[in-house]
Amino acid sequence: MSETADPKAAVMSTPVAGDWNPDVIRQEVAALQHKPGALLPILHAIQDRVGYVPEGAVPIIAEMLQQTRADIHGVITFYHHFRTHPSGSNLLEVCRAEACQARGGRALERHVQERLSVGYHDTTADNEFTLVPVYCLGNCACGPSIRVNNDIIGRVTPQKFDQLVDALTTSVLQLK
Repeated sequence: MSETADPKAAVMSTPVAGDWNPDVIRQEVAALQHKPGALLPILHAIQDRVGYVPEGAVPIIAEMLQQTRADIHGVITFYHHFRTHPSGSNLLEVCRAEACQARGGRALERHVQERLSVGYHDTTADNEFTLVPVYCLGNCACGPSIRVNNDIIGRVTPQKFDQLVDALTTSVLQLK
């Protein structure tokens, strides 16, 4: 795990919200449905490709795997990793585990929410960040920690967080 990460490397290429269709879902299911325990890899593949698991994907997955919609929905809602709605350009996860709390995590949480003007499970108005709580990033010795997209960053201070947000925020260009 790292203390620092290159903010530019943390940018996630997420498709535009709603950028999916039934054929995309069928392709992902067909590619993995014959593997043992295929449901989790299928859900991961869909979320990786579309950015979330759309509600409309559930009946397609259920039919192709010959499972009930309730079974598919139950797995999606059981695992906090899966999102059922589009997220911002950057997925920001703040560790709320005891080790991070002991190292100033609660103050960092408040700062993050104030800086972004959102609560947990919300997306900023500019669609840049979706804020999610997590309960351990496995970076306990370097807490408080956050994960931005797939990069874990340790020893995060409010100042370090502000620098990261500034680096990740898309600038608006004005043409003259």
